Amino acid sequence: MSFEEKIDKARLPRHVAIIMDGNGRWALKQGKNRTFGHQNGVEAVRQTSEAAAELGIKYLTLYAFSTENWNRPKYEIDALMKLLVKTIDQETPTLNKNKISLSAIGNLKSLPEESYNRLMKAIEDTSGNDRMTLNLALSYSARWEITEAMKQISKEVKEGKTDPENIDQDLICKHLSTRNMPDPELLIRTSGEYRISNYLLWQIAYTELYFTKVLWPDFRKEDLYKAIVDYQCRERRFGKISEQLNKC
Repeated sequence: MSFEEKIDKARLPRHVAIIMDGNGRWALKQGKNRTFGHQNGVEAVRQTSEAAAELGIKYLTLYAFSTENWNRPKYEIDALMKLLVKTIDQETPTLNKNKISLSAIGNLKSLPEESYNRLMKAIEDTSGNDRMTLNLALSYSARWEITEAMKQISKEVKEGKTDPENIDQDLICKHLSTRNMPDPELLIRTSGEYRISNYLLWQIAYTELYFTKVLWPDFRKEDLYKAIVDYQCRERRFGKISEQLNKC
């Protein structure tokens, strides 16, 4: 029996987040430079997005480029930005065919002008699709996001629009980049690394974490199915005890 057949479609996570790690190491194993790994990671994005949409997952957030990634060698950053533009142009028709809308979070204005404009156009061109939202985290870090939220709330307090006594978790959530989507129930990280890397730190307070040694360019539909089966075998207690859940 395949992992897909083991999935209970009635208990799917609404939102899956993925840290796509291992492109560089995959390329080095092939005797190529790191950009070769990023190029081959596109197929993993395609297969994962299609699999998630086919299952009925509503939101898929992919960590594509962090604010820390700007510190990488210029040749790699330039290659990644060119790949972003190329992939967006090539994949927009497929997104529309599969009724997948594209969105993005992060400091998007820090992207090169061409990359930003192509991204915004693709978001607009797919905005009418409602099967699934494919959300790209670009020039993103959780600390940046939370800092920006605090700046916005502080500005509202200063302008008298918000009472400091009314600042609570709900208000903070409304100022985050992900305010229009639920928190991820499942976060997957590829490549065998066991860390979060400044990704959705607020949103993953109760997210189930799944780590796989598969390098991102080798990640396929069956790998996503396996992660979801693992997720469905867990007991999510949210601070309660098993006996309380069993009584519900």
